[in-house]
Amino acid sequence: MPRHTISYESYASPEELTTEDRGLLQAAKAVLPNSYSPYSKFKVAAAARLEDGTIVTGWNIENAAYPMCICAEPVTLAAAASQRPGMAVVAMAITVKSANQVLDQPASPCGSCRQQLTEHESRFGKKMKLILQGEEGPVFIFGSAGDILPFGFSAKQL
Repeated sequence: MPRHTISYESYASPEELTTEDRGLLQAAKAVLPNSYSPYSKFKVAAAARLEDGTIVTGWNIENAAYPMCICAEPVTLAAAASQRPGMAVVAMAITVKSANQVLDQPASPCGSCRQQLTEHESRFGKKMKLILQGEEGPVFIFGSAGDILPFGFSAKQL
């Protein structure tokens, strides 16, 4: 029976990252206070590096009607699309912070965000590196958004 293996890199701290990846993670952390999360108190921020090196950021925006909340990842993808139409996101750093506890492990994007990230990869035919860290602790790097959604739905199935 075929098996799918998910590979990722784990670093004890951001100091072990390349300068480029560390800078992207710092950009995400810098905008984390902008998160509008009065209900869950769970802040999420993302920073995307586009093909031309431009950095675009975004954060989660909650609503009292929870299904209408917008996650940081699609906010960031939409910001990138509006600021640089037709340009692929080649890397995204995602960080989180909770009012209830110190998050010392990365939080992975939700299922909807995973689908949107892999759709972006498919649209541009380029892999998007994902850099994940909690408030502190290790950093996980995935070579592609597809790595965290191995059996995703795609336009090929339509």
